[in-house]
Amino acid sequence: MTTYIYGIVRRSHPNPPIDMGGIGDPARPVRSVTGGELSALVSDAPENLRPKRNDLLAHQNVLSEAGAAGPVLPMRFGSTAPDDKTVAAVLEERAEHYSERLEALEGKVEYNVKASHDEEAVLHRVMGENPEIRTLTEANRQAAGGTYEQRLRLGEMVVQAVQAREAADAVEIQQELEGAADAVSVGPQSSGWLANVSFLVARDETEEFLASVDKLRGDHPHLDLRVNGPLPPYSFVEPGPAPHAAQTAGH
Repeated sequence: MTTYIYGIVRRSHPNPPIDMGGIGDPARPVRSVTGGELSALVSDAPENLRPKRNDLLAHQNVLSEAGAAGPVLPMRFGSTAPDDKTVAAVLEERAEHYSERLEALEGKVEYNVKASHDEEAVLHRVMGENPEIRTLTEANRQAAGGTYEQRLRLGEMVVQAVQAREAADAVEIQQELEGAADAVSVGPQSSGWLANVSFLVARDETEEFLASVDKLRGDHPHLDLRVNGPLPPYSFVEPGPAPHAAQTAGH
C-alpha cells in the first residue's frame, strides 16, 4: 500500500490522536512512521490521488493539529512513498537536513499575501501622479473624446503607468512587511495578482505582522491585500538532496 506523507516531526513529538483522519473518503487514519530521531505523519494513500478540496483541507488540518504540539516540516500535498519502510529509510538518510529545518522553523508560521489593484482607485492615483496623462485626458474631453489616435495614445500611456505602479507596489509591499518577518519567499507570478509573497513569522509576533498589513492597507487604498494564514511554512521547506523514493502525485 502506497504511503501518503503529511509532514516530518521529531521522534519526541506526540503521536497523532487515534481518531485523527487524513485524506480519502472515508478518511484514512493518520499514524507515525519512525526513522532514527525523526518521525513522519502518514496514512495510506487512496488510489488516483488528486487535489480535491476535501483532501486539501484534510492535509492542512493534519499539519495544523500536529503543529500545535511542536514544529512540523510540512510536505506538499501529494507527497507519497512506496511504503512505510521507504519513509523510515529516507528519514534516516536525510536526518541532518530535516533536523536542521525543524530547528529553523520551530515556533514559526507562514502568511501568504497577495495583492491586486482596485481599478478605479489606481486609475485615480495614476492620474494624480502623471501630469501628461491629465493634460491629454482633459484635451480629449474638450475635443469630444479626441481622435482615434489620441484615444489610443492615452490608453497606451495609462496601461504603461499602471504597469509601472504595479511593479513599484510589489516592491513596496515586500519592503514594508519583511521587517515584521523572519524570512520572505516570493511566489510564482499569476494573472490577477501584482504580488504573491509568503512571509515566515514567529508565532508570538503574528499580531505585529498583521498590524503591518493593516497599516499598508490604510496607506495604500488603491491596493487590495489578501492574507492567508497562519499556515504551515510550506514555502520555507528546503527539499534537500533529491529523494530516491518519495514522489509527488500529479496536480
